[in-house]
Amino acid sequence: MLVALPSSIAFGVLTYTTLGPEYAGMGAMAGMLGAAALGLVTPLFGRTSGLISAPCGPAAAVLSTLMVGLLGTKSGVALAPADIPPLLALTALLAAGLQIVYGLLGGGRLIKFIPYPVVSGYLSGVGLLIALGQLPKLLGLPQGIPLLRGLSSPALWKWEGLAVGIVTIVLTGLAPRLTKKAPAVIFGLGGGIIVYFVLALFAPALLSLQDNPLVIGQIGGPLGPSGGPILEARSFLDAMAGRATSLFSINLASLQLIFFPAITLSVLLSIDTLKTCVGLDTLTRSRHKSDREIIGQGIGNLASFLCGGMPGAGTMGPTLVNVASGGRTPRAGVMEGGFVILALLFLSPLIAWVPIGALAGILLIIAWRMFDKSMFTMLRHPAGRQDFAVIATVVLVAVTVDLITAAGVGVALAILLFLRDQVKSTVIRRKLYLNQTSSKTRRLAAEREILDRHGDQGVFCELQGNLFFGTADQLFSQLEPDLRTKRFLLLDMRRVQSLDYTAAHLFEQMHAQLAERGGQLLFSGMPSDLLEERKFEHYLLQLGVVGEGGGVMIAETLDGALEWIEERILETMGAPKKRAEELLEVKDFHLFHDFDADMLSSLAPCLSKLTLAQGERAFAQGDEGDEIFLVRRGSVRILLPLEGGKYHHLATIGRGDFFGELSFFDRRVRSADVMAKIPTDLYVLSRARFNLLSRAKPAIGVQVLARLASAAAERLRQADAELQVLAER
Repeated sequence: MLVALPSSIAFGVLTYTTLGPEYAGMGAMAGMLGAAALGLVTPLFGRTSGLISAPCGPAAAVLSTLMVGLLGTKSGVALAPADIPPLLALTALLAAGLQIVYGLLGGGRLIKFIPYPVVSGYLSGVGLLIALGQLPKLLGLPQGIPLLRGLSSPALWKWEGLAVGIVTIVLTGLAPRLTKKAPAVIFGLGGGIIVYFVLALFAPALLSLQDNPLVIGQIGGPLGPSGGPILEARSFLDAMAGRATSLFSINLASLQLIFFPAITLSVLLSIDTLKTCVGLDTLTRSRHKSDREIIGQGIGNLASFLCGGMPGAGTMGPTLVNVASGGRTPRAGVMEGGFVILALLFLSPLIAWVPIGALAGILLIIAWRMFDKSMFTMLRHPAGRQDFAVIATVVLVAVTVDLITAAGVGVALAILLFLRDQVKSTVIRRKLYLNQTSSKTRRLAAEREILDRHGDQGVFCELQGNLFFGTADQLFSQLEPDLRTKRFLLLDMRRVQSLDYTAAHLFEQMHAQLAERGGQLLFSGMPSDLLEERKFEHYLLQLGVVGEGGGVMIAETLDGALEWIEERILETMGAPKKRAEELLEVKDFHLFHDFDADMLSSLAPCLSKLTLAQGERAFAQGDEGDEIFLVRRGSVRILLPLEGGKYHHLATIGRGDFFGELSFFDRRVRSADVMAKIPTDLYVLSRARFNLLSRAKPAIGVQVLARLASAAAERLRQADAELQVLAER
């Protein structure tokens, strides 16, 4: 409370004295009421441990800028200073409602993605505006005197206010070096007040509240003057009734003037809160819930509106003091709000004597801390100069035009930064040729040799991110050399987040270019909920990119797409066509190649036959067994069981190949499941029977084991090559 209350009063005074120095008391009351309402209500709904919410710099900057615009409006509506507080309250109400909507729609997570340079530039602009607004008050310049004229005319300065402000700034800066047991702002404010009353000994006029521009003066606001320690319930109800009447009497033309400021205020307060929450998470080793906290802030600002207070956000200074003092639960925020109410009830007469110069000094320190001084370090590095330009642009617009325009510029720059990052970052996560990777179908040696030589006719690309007009053109440029020379292009879309009309038609162009040479464009891993929850495949079908008429092919699985391309390459390069219905005999397997009739007849008693129906298991992980299986017809899948009844597909073993060699070698339990992909016929060779044959005819045993070892070595080499390619990317 000792940190939040002085700054809340300062922000309230900053905002309302835009209407004139006589509104300082109303501003102080609004600041205190805002601190009380936000402190009591926000923690009950936001529930972020240790967070303290209070009126803040962005709220003061936006509202004071709005006031300046309303006083000088050319909309045809005559607005006097007395007409503006209801519009100010309505702006706060609309901003509070928008915050609640943001939270309900999940906007708390989206706000975090606003680029840092935009946020930094905006908050730095707010800090600079606060500083420029407080320098005249620090100097005690009369209302309406331009800052440059005042700086060049020392005769206009109120030296008493300047002395108070300087002492406040110096003591606030030195206090952390002297002690950390009390907030620095209290030292600064206390020192400023003491200096003021010391100066009053030599200038008795300073001891009067009446028409004294150097102090806040009589505290008053929507609840009326607070001359006594207790606010009557009747006066509160009367004030609320009058407040409602004034709100409903607002001219419709005036409402148009507050719409964009309310949006700006809601976004800024949300950003300020989430920025504080991120820092708080680091201190408390916890995780805040962005959407819930934004809703809590909106409800807190709604409560602040109802009692006539300033809107606010989660503030860093009071939060850090709170956590350092042991406040680690939402109850700390509620207690802070309660202490503010006590101060409001019993200390209002004393607060009236707080010097304006002291508040100006506090605000100048806050403005210094808000200004991102690290931006200048970006100039040292070429990569950071673009970000510096963004920050500088937002600051410049905020100071020379207004904060509302700066918000629009910030949004536009955020879009440009997003487009820049999208265009700079490639959408190709990984690109491989089919002689660098392969499907999970194990190929025979002759087929593997063909794919090693001609596999570069197939290109596999794993895409990521957003495919729109900018990145789609980049994708086409990167793949253009392959589109001119290769025949098959497979695009894996699992990590694609969005796709627009331009990208879809670019795919159509890619396919047409491949089709000229008898090639094909394929998709795999199609996301199912893109483009406003329309199915991706259906979207492409509507555009004519996919379909039955020779369009882009969509594979159910990545492995299925790779296998399809491999089969097309093997057919084109003259690999023997497979006759799926023909059963292989023992002599047809590579393991027994060049065996003579005597050796084959000796081997036959060791082999048994097994037929599997589609989906039937040959064995499961953990089963005992020492057999090796040779596929005579059909194919099987090697599956690694995972948690939750799921499987990882390791390989597909087809006709003429074998599996189960691990247990055949080491006689340990099976390491995976094997399931028939289609009806499959197998030869089964038991290690126990094979050992008996090897003892009787060692030449057969040596030859079979040598070929098994050679085949296993070839599989390991292929796996090593694929891992090396993956590691290089």
